[in-house]
Amino acid sequence: MSGIRAGGGAGTGGGAEAADGAGTGDAEAGTPTAVRSGWQDPDPVDRPMMRWWWFGPDQELGEIDRELEAMAAAGLGGAEVAFVHPLRETTDRFGSPRMLAALRHAAERARELGLRLDVTLGSGWSFGGPHIGPEHASRRLRWERREISPAPLEVSARGAWPGDDLVGAYVGEGTAPTQWTHVRATQGAEVLRIPAGLGPRTVLLAWSEVTGQQVKRSSAGAEGPVLDHLSADATRHHLHVVGEALLGAVPAALLGSVFCDSLEVYEAGWTPRLPEEFARRRGYDPVPVLHRLVTEGTGGEGPDTTQLRVDMGRTLSELVEENFLAVCRDWAAGHGVPFRVQAYGEPPVTLSAYRSADLVEGEGAGWKEITACRWASSAAHLLGHGVVSSEVWTWVHSPSFRATPLDLRAEAHDHLLSGITRFVGHGWPYSPPEAPGLGWRFYAAGALDDRNPWWPAMPELTTSLARLCGALRRGERVADVAALVPADDARAAHAGGFDLFKAARDLIGPRIPAAIRTGGWDFDLVDDPAPETLAPDAYPVVVVARATRMPETTRAWLDAVRAVGGTVLAVEAPACPAHEQVSETDLGAALRPALPPDVALRGDGGEIGTVHRRLDGGDLYLVANTGGEVRRVAITPRTSRAHWELLDPDDGGRRALADRSSAEAEGSAEARGEIEGGDEGGDKGGVDDGTITLALHPYQALVLIGSDDEPARTDAHDDAASLDGAASRAEPHALLALAGPWTFASAGDAEREVTLPHSWEGELPPERSRGVYEIEVRIGAEQVPDGARIELDLGPCAPMPRSDGAQGFRAEVRPPVGEIAVVEVDGERAGIIWRAPHRLDLTDRLRPGTHRLRLTVLTTAAGASAVDPHVGPMVEESRRVYGDRFALQDLDRTLEDVHRGLHEVPVLRVLRG
Repeated sequence: MSGIRAGGGAGTGGGAEAADGAGTGDAEAGTPTAVRSGWQDPDPVDRPMMRWWWFGPDQELGEIDRELEAMAAAGLGGAEVAFVHPLRETTDRFGSPRMLAALRHAAERARELGLRLDVTLGSGWSFGGPHIGPEHASRRLRWERREISPAPLEVSARGAWPGDDLVGAYVGEGTAPTQWTHVRATQGAEVLRIPAGLGPRTVLLAWSEVTGQQVKRSSAGAEGPVLDHLSADATRHHLHVVGEALLGAVPAALLGSVFCDSLEVYEAGWTPRLPEEFARRRGYDPVPVLHRLVTEGTGGEGPDTTQLRVDMGRTLSELVEENFLAVCRDWAAGHGVPFRVQAYGEPPVTLSAYRSADLVEGEGAGWKEITACRWASSAAHLLGHGVVSSEVWTWVHSPSFRATPLDLRAEAHDHLLSGITRFVGHGWPYSPPEAPGLGWRFYAAGALDDRNPWWPAMPELTTSLARLCGALRRGERVADVAALVPADDARAAHAGGFDLFKAARDLIGPRIPAAIRTGGWDFDLVDDPAPETLAPDAYPVVVVARATRMPETTRAWLDAVRAVGGTVLAVEAPACPAHEQVSETDLGAALRPALPPDVALRGDGGEIGTVHRRLDGGDLYLVANTGGEVRRVAITPRTSRAHWELLDPDDGGRRALADRSSAEAEGSAEARGEIEGGDEGGDKGGVDDGTITLALHPYQALVLIGSDDEPARTDAHDDAASLDGAASRAEPHALLALAGPWTFASAGDAEREVTLPHSWEGELPPERSRGVYEIEVRIGAEQVPDGARIELDLGPCAPMPRSDGAQGFRAEVRPPVGEIAVVEVDGERAGIIWRAPHRLDLTDRLRPGTHRLRLTVLTTAAGASAVDPHVGPMVEESRRVYGDRFALQDLDRTLEDVHRGLHEVPVLRVLRG
């Protein structure tokens, strides 16, 4: 790790971006000009990808082509192939020539379509399979405790299961010993001999045993134990058997990366060479004192229970990085392909372990929390990677086919607020054309493909997200606060394998990150390996939470931070002096005198999040509403700039923000925004230290660019852009309510008259996902002044509380349309309405006269899923042939909060030009 300064290290080039095909290579990569030039037509590398579940293996070349073409048409950037459980009987097996040929075909077709294709280095998760025997399988310590008499005793040194090995035996006097004696066993002996004692005793045996964990959701033929991620030999063996076959079939030139999902090797806390590695790294043999992992006290010389656990945890963290992550990276480099990984989970992998990978990835929504996205983006910032991806939509509005495009948009923006700059959607289930009903689906999370009736909105969503991702990998992310990961305290609480990320997250708690983020600062997590090379002035403020112990290198770094004028704030952290201690509730107040907020917000309600990227000659701010209400927010950046621009990712529009005097002179037109003077006198020219006021609709995101050079005049497209995030204060010239009567029809039924609001929920079968509304609209000349603009407004979103027990991220609103409306005027398509503020500009189509307005409302496939008679048989066939590998989840919630129809009275808004 190289040292960085505050907010630095994100860069605009570097190995990660080059490997990811995202390096810009031009001198203006981090300038306002570069952001503007790539805004309307974003770089294809910034498009979201999709995890592509290949069931079976059981794929047909024609369907592979069709699905890739559908991805390209939807504006997706590519696919990550994940080999998972079969859904029908197949003679094919994982790694077969037919499967590998299909993978090669997919890679070649993806290249022809301009898509990226990544491949997972195994089937299911975590890596393993039939090639993994006891010598390479994941291991843990099993403790066996027995009370014995004073008589000498012989105990079998052979375990009951293949691969069991006796590691150590310990005897203590009495039934509750405080001191233990290590009984040494002869190498290779069949019997452990325990000598006679003085009275009743307790014996404690430590066995190294195979955990027995099997690969989850494995393909046919990929069943078997999970490999030992602490063993380089086990990792190399897996790569030799599985990795070589995959990259033997698909050359690296056709792949974007090889991928490893989050580590889920449960209880993995041992490996055969651990005593040797432990002694080399920690300076003492752990075996004679190993009992102290599970007993209190010292019972003689050596470390106490806490120190042994810390030393064991450190050793496990080092081994998983060196013997799994680095081995995979080096193997991938030898084949000329980057290694992408979600480096968290079990064994207890550290945040700094991302240095042993090429591409950094996280997952999980919660911009005011510590998520795996924050874990990954912190590592990317420290390493200087401009690209950090996330597995997004993992549990979005479960079950399958229930998610809406608004759900996807809302969760994606949440990830961006955690420092993410690229997306891998979760996911796209391969489904053969002959599959009955709705076809194949993954057992959990979304089915995000073109079977969703709302799919016509997907190209707009992917383009919007590509614009945001492209902008957010420019320049350097500004993070003023470092939150120290209390790794040693997390280790001290665990006697074996555990998840270091989750343990540290739980120790820090939710209130500290929330106070930082809602207070107007951004933060990085920093763990103990980082300070070995991290500059002491990298972060003006360091927060230390619930740390009672830390390495000397970390203590020395904190002293260096203090020496250069930095501030250390301790929350229940005895490792820091008393004068630095603050309570959780006072953290925000303690931060302000140390450093003014990077972005001060008023009117945000705790729902407006920001990300700041420092550009060469300017500043970029993402501003996102993460709630279900319209928020009029006043934004005061700490960095003053002479000129500000507002960029809308939804339509690619740009507009220079006028100051208050200009806005008043121009009638405060829609989308102009305003800059209010920062002084009490209300200086109408107060741009340098001004406050930007915007209205943000539910789950809307906008980008602000500040610079001291006046931006070039926007082009014709930009001048016409709506930029709905800026508040409209002008009174409409006319509001034409369209209550009806409308004609309504669905699926060939006879037309009938309805008045709005209208829902076909309960009126039509649940599988009906399409309804067509038509009305004749008469517009008088007096209603449309010269230069007026006409918008179709479907109405506001209504906040909706989250359902009890609901899984996965979801937008907590009831939109006015369920879920999208395809708008036609006089038989010609005019656009799609699916996101707040649910408006569409029809100025060029509605002039004085009579027009035919047609709204085709498309909802989710939740209803069709609920009544699909083929779902149960599909699951049963898989179980009959392949056993119980999965269970479809949340099917009882399929129709929960389903929206069908038009829930408000649409209005034509006539606005003066």
